[in-house]
Amino acid sequence: KTDFINFINDQEWKSIEPVSSWFGPSSLLMSSMSALFQLSMWIRHGHGYLTENLGIPVWGSYAIFGLATLFSGLILGLVSEAFGTACEH
Repeated sequence: KTDFINFINDQEWKSIEPVSSWFGPSSLLMSSMSALFQLSMWIRHGHGYLTENLGIPVWGSYAIFGLATLFSGLILGLVSEAFGTACEH
């Protein structure tokens, strides 16, 4: 507590270089990192639910997530191709 008060009173904060806007909490980069972290937590909880509550073996959970990844990649690829084709005309 004393160190914080001295930090403010002695204006030591002026000697600290500000964080670049690229690495700020509201930047696109940090928002994307946050979204990826939340996605990984959702996947972890989903894996726990599948294995603990539904009794699916671990390899079965991995297979489900693997197939979901392949399917979402297929859908994103088709959507991307559709937008690319629509933009050419």
